[in-house]
Amino acid sequence: MTKSELIARLAQRYPQLVAKDAEYAVKMILDAMGQALLSGNRIEIRGFGSFTVRVRRAKEGRNPKTGEKVSIPEKRIPFFKVGKELRELVNR
Repeated sequence: MTKSELIARLAQRYPQLVAKDAEYAVKMILDAMGQALLSGNRIEIRGFGSFTVRVRRAKEGRNPKTGEKVSIPEKRIPFFKVGKELRELVNR
C-alpha cells in the first residue's frame, strides 16, 4: 500500500473526512514519526510493531573491483520490529 492509497482508503472509509484532510492527517503522522526517530526516540504501535534507530559502527571495507581498502563511516539506520499480533496475522 502506498501513501496515496492509504489516503484514498481513509477518505473512502470515513465519508465525513475530506480527502485533503485525510492527506493532512497521514502527512502529520508520518512527519511526527520521522521527527521522533530523528531525535533518537522509539516508536511503538501496539499490535503492529516498533521503530527504532540502530547505529552501524564505522568499519573498513574493500572495493570489490580493485581490492583497495575503503573506510566506511558510522551510519544510523531505521529498524522495524514486527509486533506479535501482526506476525501471527500474517502467518495464518
